[in-house]
Amino acid sequence: MTEQWWKKSVIYQIYPQSFKDHNGDGIGDLPGILEKLDYLESLGIDVIWIGPIFQSPLIDNGYDISDYYRVNPIYGTDEDLEQLIAETGRRGIKIILDLVINHCSDQHAWFQKALQEPDSEEAGYFYFLKTDTDEAPNNWRSNFGGPAWTRTADGRWYLHTFSKEQPDLNWENPKLRRKLYAMINWWLDKGIGGFRVDAITFIKKDTTFVSRETEKGQLYPIENYQNYPGIGQFLTELKQETFQKYNCLTVGEAPGVPPEMFGDYAGENGYFSMIFDFSWEHMRGVEFKGTLEAVSAWRERIFKSQLQIQKAGWSANFLESHDQARSPNKFLDKQSHSYDSITSLATLYFFLRGTPLIYQGQELGMTNAVRSSIEEFKDISAHNFWKEGLALGKSEAEMLKELNDNGRDNGRSPFQWNCNEHAGFTTGTPWMPVHPDYLTVNAEQAQADENSILAYYKKMIRLRKESAWSDVLIYGSFEPILEQYPSLIAYRRSFESKTLTVVCNMSTEPLEIPVIVKDCLLTNQTNYRSEGGNLKLNPYHSMVLEESRM
Repeated sequence: MTEQWWKKSVIYQIYPQSFKDHNGDGIGDLPGILEKLDYLESLGIDVIWIGPIFQSPLIDNGYDISDYYRVNPIYGTDEDLEQLIAETGRRGIKIILDLVINHCSDQHAWFQKALQEPDSEEAGYFYFLKTDTDEAPNNWRSNFGGPAWTRTADGRWYLHTFSKEQPDLNWENPKLRRKLYAMINWWLDKGIGGFRVDAITFIKKDTTFVSRETEKGQLYPIENYQNYPGIGQFLTELKQETFQKYNCLTVGEAPGVPPEMFGDYAGENGYFSMIFDFSWEHMRGVEFKGTLEAVSAWRERIFKSQLQIQKAGWSANFLESHDQARSPNKFLDKQSHSYDSITSLATLYFFLRGTPLIYQGQELGMTNAVRSSIEEFKDISAHNFWKEGLALGKSEAEMLKELNDNGRDNGRSPFQWNCNEHAGFTTGTPWMPVHPDYLTVNAEQAQADENSILAYYKKMIRLRKESAWSDVLIYGSFEPILEQYPSLIAYRRSFESKTLTVVCNMSTEPLEIPVIVKDCLLTNQTNYRSEGGNLKLNPYHSMVLEESRM
């Protein structure tokens, strides 16, 4: 594939509400990001993905946009964003914004006019249907629970893949598509580096709107319509009318794409620069987390995905996001949370083929907080899950455990800057409580400790971006190795005549493997031993090394 700048990048994701509050109102904002650019620059990243900052009633924390052209005042002003774009540009850092074009807010001017004037042009921007009864047009279930249809005061029904406050945009309408393309180009002309494209595999619908067969009384999950036939026409036009005109980065949130279609989405001439690899994003469904069986099952997912993707295109690799639990909780037994285990997680994902993403606080080793009641959760999907679960007869204890383990609020607690009140995030009352471990897990302490998780992330970034091995780690092929060891995740990266080996012992037991170390480029533990043709790894010991070949 031709060389593109974003393949060399390391992307840092900021959830703006929770990163840094500058004005003391308890909500993170754009001036807060500006205030912390020195921190981000010192980390070594060169792309910042900022979550949705456009005007919004914040029903879904900004993924319900009411004006695509204006910054939400809680985050600052339009001028603040322009200043941020300019200042990051001076530092060699690009800004990418969240692009939400499957749906908008029910407070958007388009939808408001559609409600008031059923025959208006704007009414055609949405999916409105009428029925002869009081029942919804079909049995589809929204991703946030409950029916995917809501009735208006005049008796029409409108479709929403997510919450009822997020009506889906009608991509079948060319006038609507032109409006969206004009908005996208307007932002690119302002100098942003590109977009993370939200929920894009939902834009094509089954326009027969027929009900699907389910067990009695259940709704049919609308998520089954992801990547629906015909979506390629929309995505091709989207690229041609917008992204292709700029040397920009596009990261598609594209779950539901089968391996045989990966090239269409993120290949040489794909719709996007890359798409997220959701193949191994969690270990739900894998019993005995932290055991050899769990490691082997997770490794199988990672390796299968990497081998498929390198045939077709480019992926965005991640451990955490604003939609998920923290990675130590997702992948490690709670008793195993430590510097060694967390840096092993970091090592095994960071050097995979693809562009690595770091979610805010991941570089500190932040973990899930524990909430004791549904009232402590902010996320709309958590509350919908709770109501739906109660209706299905689930216990409150069962649902609380699921939300504490996997809920989206886990990744959204405020960034922990220091030991001051509210972890230095705000001088006011934070919109979401700060994790109680901020006294020991925070950026200020990590920056002062050359053996911190943060320091290790900086070493990984330098090795990938600024070393003699950068081309191997960026462009090199991927090859699984040593799969006979259940606790080991190991692979080789090769480019031209050079090869690196990554080994990660994801176990509480030591491990001896047949590897001869020629040169150790990175390790999370210094006391490794290489004797008699074997490498002896300690528990949760990870290394990036050059092998001696016999």
